[in-house]
Amino acid sequence: MLRWIALLLLLLLVGLQLKLWFGSGSMQEVDSLRIAVNKQAGDNARLQKRNQALAADVHDLKHGDQAVEARARTELGLIKPGEVFYQVVEPARAGSSPATAASAARGLP
Repeated sequence: MLRWIALLLLLLLVGLQLKLWFGSGSMQEVDSLRIAVNKQAGDNARLQKRNQALAADVHDLKHGDQAVEARARTELGLIKPGEVFYQVVEPARAGSSPATAASAARGLP
């Protein structure tokens, strides 16, 4: 009788160990979920910083003329009345066609 109880307890222990190591919610699954959570936390922190930078940019554009002026100068090439505009054109490289040099000047591949 004692042998049967010991055998039953041993089988129960083996069954529980198998579930712990290989079943649903196993140690491997927990480790992979921890790695996924850490990766997602890093992504969230990076996106939070980006959102803060965008929010600061929006605030500057809504409440400051300097940000609007800076964007107009850099993105649209606008100048104020009375200012003089100078454009520096780089000489074309040897062996390149004029179309290639023009697209390179615009930043196109």
